[in-house]
Amino acid sequence: MRRSDQPARVCKRRVTFNEPGHAHELTFSCHRHLQLLSRDRTRQWLVESLDLARQKWDFELWAYVIMPEHVHLLLLPRQAEYEIAAILKAIKQSVARRAIRFLRRDAPDWLERVKVSRPAGRVEHRFWQQGGGYDRNIHRARTAWASVRYMHENPVRRGLVARPVDWVWSSARWYAGLPDVKLEMDDRPPDPPPG
Repeated sequence: MRRSDQPARVCKRRVTFNEPGHAHELTFSCHRHLQLLSRDRTRQWLVESLDLARQKWDFELWAYVIMPEHVHLLLLPRQAEYEIAAILKAIKQSVARRAIRFLRRDAPDWLERVKVSRPAGRVEHRFWQQGGGYDRNIHRARTAWASVRYMHENPVRRGLVARPVDWVWSSARWYAGLPDVKLEMDDRPPDPPPG
């Protein structure tokens, strides 16, 4: 991978390279790998947050899948200068706030599962796993398409559905040209060179 003169950004355990023209395959998980994304309500919050984040941070969304305890995204920032950490924060923060607010109001018994004790007796409630997740720069069309296929097959591999298009919480239906998609993609990765 080509390294620019931009320094690597370290976000907890994740190293990111904010390279102009590179797509990013992002994976992030729920706190303690709990299945906090198993309800349509919460998955819809994530879809709404993704849609708002791409408008605010100017990126193309190429593919996604929302699994019960983790998320995969493939996106391409349109700006020459961008911060993946800021994009991730914009996507994740509003979902976490809404979910914790919902748990406090409607399912307080779940709060104990997402509770984290901090110094000085402080308590936090976390929706997302600490550490930022996985960020892979993608600059080849073949790699981008392999990422799309991997995402779309994820629910099938897990036994959640028989075919990728049966999982409505991914971009598989959009790619297949089917109606009633949860979130429109901005574009597809470029076609790989022949051969």
